Amino acid sequence: MTIDRRTLLQSGAGLLLLNSLPARAATLTRPLGANPFTLGVAAGDPWPDGFVIWTRLAPKPLDEHGGMPQAIVPVAWEVAEDQGFTHIIRRGEALARPELGHSVHVELFGLRPHRHYWYRFSVAGSDVSPVGMARTAPATDAAIDRARIAVAGCQHWEAGLFDVWGALAREADLDLIFHYGDYIYEGAGRPEDTKAVRHHAGDEIYSLDDYRRRYAQYKSDPHLRAAHQSCAFAASFDDHEVDNNWAGDYDQDGTPPDIFLLRRMAGYQAWYENMPVRRAQMPGAQGITAYRRLDYGQLLRTHVLDTRSYRTDQSCNDIARADNCTVEAHNSPDMLGRAQEAWLDQGLDNVHKWNLLAQQVIVMPFDVRAPGQSRPVFETDLWDGYRPAKARLVDSIRRHNLTNVVIATGDHHKHAAGVVPERDDAPDEKPVAVEFLATSISSGGNGHGDQGFDHLLRNNPNLDLYTDYRGYQLFDITPERWVTDVKVMDVVERPGGTIRSLVRYEVQPDAPRLHRI
Repeated sequence: MTIDRRTLLQSGAGLLLLNSLPARAATLTRPLGANPFTLGVAAGDPWPDGFVIWTRLAPKPLDEHGGMPQAIVPVAWEVAEDQGFTHIIRRGEALARPELGHSVHVELFGLRPHRHYWYRFSVAGSDVSPVGMARTAPATDAAIDRARIAVAGCQHWEAGLFDVWGALAREADLDLIFHYGDYIYEGAGRPEDTKAVRHHAGDEIYSLDDYRRRYAQYKSDPHLRAAHQSCAFAASFDDHEVDNNWAGDYDQDGTPPDIFLLRRMAGYQAWYENMPVRRAQMPGAQGITAYRRLDYGQLLRTHVLDTRSYRTDQSCNDIARADNCTVEAHNSPDMLGRAQEAWLDQGLDNVHKWNLLAQQVIVMPFDVRAPGQSRPVFETDLWDGYRPAKARLVDSIRRHNLTNVVIATGDHHKHAAGVVPERDDAPDEKPVAVEFLATSISSGGNGHGDQGFDHLLRNNPNLDLYTDYRGYQLFDITPERWVTDVKVMDVVERPGGTIRSLVRYEVQPDAPRLHRI
């Protein structure tokens, strides 16, 4: 990322404001006890000279306020050049505030580019936190020869275990994990559902306390905590961090927008409190700015997008199979909103060897008609329902004369690989970008492998892969080629799943086409 020193200073000033202690503030007057770090630690959004380190105090995660007193708690932090902390290079103190769910976000700067650091937290009279590791980004003008990024998301607590996160935590030499969203699911726990692997605590979530508790439950999983400790994340969100298929000011239930915005703001705040993101992503009265860029030298520019907050409502009342929901009716105008769209257009370039669009929902045309059905059927919550916005995205790529755009997608609980064509009505003709759809961590349960999808591959000649497994994807990126390794786990509905590579693809920067290797 090109670092604006004024922005950094403003960010630092904001942290000083957050960490300053008002004269009349209620502060902790007794030890918290054994372990306030039950939710783990995390790092995120690497820049060449630093990254964010995060924790959230919760000695009893599912109790009221996570078992925390409603007081400000000083939290010490340390950063070292070695795992044993024999060479500590930064230390300081942050304040865990009840207004932010006792979360702590420390934005580090002044570190050396493209190297690993270790970090930890402590509270007086309590245990020291687990140790996390993260790597700074390369210098903005560095001609690096490799970056390694993982893509994962959609982790439904009730649908399966998080062993996939444990496998991802063991991957070697990752620079970044892009979490595309659906970190939590908002639905009620249903103990009577015998198909559930485990159950949500409580009813459907609406209030800020509800959302905080749901994040705490998810973060109780040791595999998820291990993944956060192993590597920096670039966290985004999709729909279930608030409500299924919400779009801008609208939810799926017809709630008046002014009422729904209260729930959306609770979801935004809880997401911020529980993710290792910067102060710039903290929501305010005007909403949230979750989109941002992360650069890896001259090799890669990553555009982290928000495809929920600014989109217009879905076409066809979000009923794709309605008789009147023709292809022409899929015309909801905005997916990114005009400000984010202009920001993306301005940031796409050929200076970097690759452009990665890290986002949430399928961009390429995806005809989901059933066997024997003559009329094409396109979902309305995907970019297919926002054809004017998709046309502008394709035009932006074309105007910049880019052949190096790779799109990372989630949401759909399947692994897929394909290309985005210049024209939706000619899916097997000129491509403008490659798209990799990463499957879920657990949503959908064990899945059904390749069974029953032949018709989807016939419907969509731009697709090369469509399969129903759980897992993640790995991007190994060099100046000469982009290799995507599609990882799958055989079982998530019981412990002990085994991870393996299903297929690997190669893409070259001068042509947006897929090659199996």
